[in-house]
Amino acid sequence: MSTTTPEELVNGISELVSLPEACVRINEMVDDPAYSADDIGKVISSDPALTVRILKIANSPFYGLSTEVDTVSRAITVLGTVQLRDLILASSACKTFDGIPNDLMTMEDFWHHSVFCGITARKLVNSCMLGRGEALFVAGLLHDVGQLILFNKCPIDSKKILLRSKITHSESEQYLIEQQILGFDHTDVGAMLTKQWKLPPCLQECVNFHHTPSKANIFPQEVAVVHIAQAITNYAGKESIEGHDLSEIEEGAWETAGLSEDIVEQIIKVVELEIPEVWAMFSS
Repeated sequence: MSTTTPEELVNGISELVSLPEACVRINEMVDDPAYSADDIGKVISSDPALTVRILKIANSPFYGLSTEVDTVSRAITVLGTVQLRDLILASSACKTFDGIPNDLMTMEDFWHHSVFCGITARKLVNSCMLGRGEALFVAGLLHDVGQLILFNKCPIDSKKILLRSKITHSESEQYLIEQQILGFDHTDVGAMLTKQWKLPPCLQECVNFHHTPSKANIFPQEVAVVHIAQAITNYAGKESIEGHDLSEIEEGAWETAGLSEDIVEQIIKVVELEIPEVWAMFSS
């Protein structure tokens, strides 16, 4: 059993995974009525690299906008400040975590899984008419960030965890093995990071309870959607779907999410068509 805590792990890696100053500022300003869209636009424009990424993503087929978005002010007008904030969080987080070294998983594999989960969550939102597509795309994208911190800060224990999960064919319940070996799991670490980053409460709860959605108190439907999205992602990622099922989905989650299991195969087909474009946006 590990003697460290999720808080100590996050504090120990904070220099490596700090969000850009512009991203932190925008996150604060969006929820503060004292700031206008123009104020937010000025902060975005102060970061040239962020501006380029935002315009690239806003003009991609992922958003399917009918007109070109060629300025930050236009992006705010078309997308809105909240949706733009979610886009900035997603883009900035991908760039931030690319700098974390680990010998247990390639960043390409990690982000491919994460992007697949994010798109799946976004598609599921459309099916249940929840209306938080971009927020849950970000939640799906970041749901496993705690794993990256574990790989970096606890490599020996993480190797044991991965090996045991493969031997027992329980990759979908890897978090339970983490609890046995460490006394906590990657959701605890991820939740601590999102709290430290002061990310929106919905995103924090989705990261914290994406394996145990019945524990969600404030955003049960959103958490259930991300829980189902990550299960579908695991299911779709198997070398052969035959012999695998969605049994990791917690009882009652489909009902809480307002979804039916009948949509799974269609969701997978749609996501597989979209993932090359989205993957290119967030991996470049």
